[in-house]
Amino acid sequence: MEIGTIVFLLIVGVIVFYAVMIYNNLVSLKHTVSKAWSNIDVLLKQRHDELPKLVDTCKQYMQYEQETLEKVMQARNAVYTANQSHDLASLGIAESQLRMGMGQLFAVAENYPELKANDSFKHLQGRISDLANSIADRRELYNESVNNNNVRIEQFPDVIIARWFNFKSAELLTFSEEEKADVDIGGLFNR
Repeated sequence: MEIGTIVFLLIVGVIVFYAVMIYNNLVSLKHTVSKAWSNIDVLLKQRHDELPKLVDTCKQYMQYEQETLEKVMQARNAVYTANQSHDLASLGIAESQLRMGMGQLFAVAENYPELKANDSFKHLQGRISDLANSIADRRELYNESVNNNNVRIEQFPDVIIARWFNFKSAELLTFSEEEKADVDIGGLFNR
């Protein structure tokens, strides 16, 4: 074999090896996005299961606050529906509505000392708050994974492999401006 042929085969081998490395890294990023979404999904389902218990506990004490309780349950259902359909835009809006509804519920609960003293209410309130914090943390991780994926599939030379094997960009999980704004606790008490 001639030296030119050996050099050519070595160059082709290096290019193939490099392309395989890029492909494997893109597959890893794609699965990291999926895993990050699964972590959010688990927490959303857990919160979905806890909210009816909280509403039932509140109903025992809050006879005149049915509208607030109904808003929470409607928002819960909207989150569930958006999550099931993997519609991240709708999920962001529904999450915002749920956060505002939960803020109203907890603010109204301040007017019911017996409810605030109820162990079940305190436990559920703490559990749901913990889940909300975990969802926020996981959302950050998910968005970071999405960003890493989206940047890699647009960078050269990765873009060549990404297009060739039809790697898709992923959608960030964003919330509405109301979600990002500070909650007006005083306003919630005046309702």
